[in-house]
Amino acid sequence: MSTLQAELDAFDRVLRDERQLSAHTRAAYRRDLSRLLQFVAQAGVDRWSAVGTADIRQWMASEHRRGLSPASLQRSLSAVRSFYAHLMRHGLAGADPAADVQAPKRGRPLPKSLDVDEVSSLLDVRPDSTVAVRDQAIMELIYSSGLRLAELVGVDLSDFRPSEGLLRVTGKGAKTREVPVGRMAAEAVRRWVKLRGQLAAPDEPALFVSARGGRLSARSVQSRLAQAAKRAGLPSHLHPHRLRHAFATHMLESSGDLRAVQELLGHASISTTQVYTHLDFQHLADVYDKAHPRARRSGGAETTED
Repeated sequence: MSTLQAELDAFDRVLRDERQLSAHTRAAYRRDLSRLLQFVAQAGVDRWSAVGTADIRQWMASEHRRGLSPASLQRSLSAVRSFYAHLMRHGLAGADPAADVQAPKRGRPLPKSLDVDEVSSLLDVRPDSTVAVRDQAIMELIYSSGLRLAELVGVDLSDFRPSEGLLRVTGKGAKTREVPVGRMAAEAVRRWVKLRGQLAAPDEPALFVSARGGRLSARSVQSRLAQAAKRAGLPSHLHPHRLRHAFATHMLESSGDLRAVQELLGHASISTTQVYTHLDFQHLADVYDKAHPRARRSGGAETTED
């Protein structure tokens, strides 16, 4: 038995007898540390004290290439740090080589988007009441202009300029921007405006109002969209943010113009837009092949077009 393996076995006994960890947790430690042992042994290292920070970084990179998630890599680093704390207590190592190594950050979770057919099944429904006309206008407007929920409920009647196809919204940080309103959304909003007086209190400025006549609340919008999705047969819960995400995704897939989508969404930083949208790699590759002058090919040869 190698010295590397013997000291791993001793650490496992400490986990079992002194720290009394569960068999499941100990197995996770063994699995992570055994992969590290295999990695350093292949590099010719025969003592744990000879493992350096560069070795741990290289091991992390190899584990990442192997497909481990950021959470799994972080767990592996935690196992290494616990192991080296044990080695240092027993004078078997002078430092922890994993102390300054960071695992990749976990990606921000993205809302599941709707595809174009799902959006159509939601919006291509003939409304049969004043409230249904209002709800259709709400959904059309979110999808047409990529509005946040707070932006939508904050819109006043005076903010909508149908003749120009524009809507003024107030976003994060009280920043005002104007966004285009698509033809179908503009028509839906105009239909609602014609009926709005049936519900709105005389002095109510809000574009969207409740049956009681006041400004529609964010919670009511969430509830109405969830009901609409259920009626349309969509398989999962529909939050307004999913419609905004569908707007961003479909716009970017069609145009490839990240800066324009950033402006439409009201993002202060383009990095937010990059995280928020999720083009698949094949689409990116297609855009690159069509747009980059060194990628375009004709008859198997590179073109020399400007």
